[in-house]
Amino acid sequence: MMPPKPEWEHIGRLFTALPWDVREWGDALREARQEVLAFVRAVAQAGTPVTLFVRPDDTVDVDGIDTVELSYGDIWLRDSGPVFADQKAHCFRFNGWGGKYVMKGDEIVAEAIAQQLDTEAVMHDFVLEGGAIDHDGTGTAITTRQCLLNPNRNPDMSQADLEAALADTLGLTRIVWLGNGLQNDHTDGHVDNLARFVAPGHAVVPFPDGGGDPNAIVYADAAMALSGAGLQVSHIPSPGRVLNDDGNVVPASYANFVLTNELVVVPQFGVENDQAAVSALAELFPGRRAIGLSARAILAGGGAFHCMTNQVPE
Repeated sequence: MMPPKPEWEHIGRLFTALPWDVREWGDALREARQEVLAFVRAVAQAGTPVTLFVRPDDTVDVDGIDTVELSYGDIWLRDSGPVFADQKAHCFRFNGWGGKYVMKGDEIVAEAIAQQLDTEAVMHDFVLEGGAIDHDGTGTAITTRQCLLNPNRNPDMSQADLEAALADTLGLTRIVWLGNGLQNDHTDGHVDNLARFVAPGHAVVPFPDGGGDPNAIVYADAAMALSGAGLQVSHIPSPGRVLNDDGNVVPASYANFVLTNELVVVPQFGVENDQAAVSALAELFPGRRAIGLSARAILAGGGAFHCMTNQVPE
């Protein structure tokens, strides 16, 4: 089968969802909703169609935005939604990132997206989140051992088993294994916070921000593994040491950018390197306009723009 198309190719639509559960989001909920709506409006106004899932009982004013009511759990559609390959929506088991955050409704998201598109949904009986893999359209993908080999996902599957399953279900014929993901990443180290393809055989990794960067070793190990696998490696800035209101390190990453047909949307965290990251990604995607949008409140929920979206290839 043909592998998934890379995210820089033209897409037909972008799906995302609106935060709603104060038990999950706490004091960040109101601002996170505003950040998601600002993102949706920017993408739609630039020209890429967007579908925003909203809860049936939500009263948000979304005038001018294409909305669909759905009783989803949370907004992380990269992981609960399908992976598109071979003109089908491939739906994997989703277990709340190893059982840590199980929310009723997330189990219906992948099929709901397929239904919205009138696309065939193909069900697969193993756990895989979209943010755990990144691919370049040639059959090569990158992932982390911390996540994909974690016993809280598929305890009966070995590395060889998972490689065979990814080849069989998604046409991914070469897996480049990295080690750990970012510190305090509740996804157990999703690769979309660490390394992303920007062209066939060309990946980008953050560069540590000074001696206090909590992920300096992780970045260096990832870059070494990618180079050792024969891939071209470029660097973008790291946000450095970003803390939440409790003083704990949070997994902030500019690698969690999103590509639309017109834009590179780069998360901003209110730190010194925000604009430098926008400039760096603008150079890597010269055919798109790079913009920075606030994602500090969205990060309080555990991710950023790439985590909360799902692209549909045209």
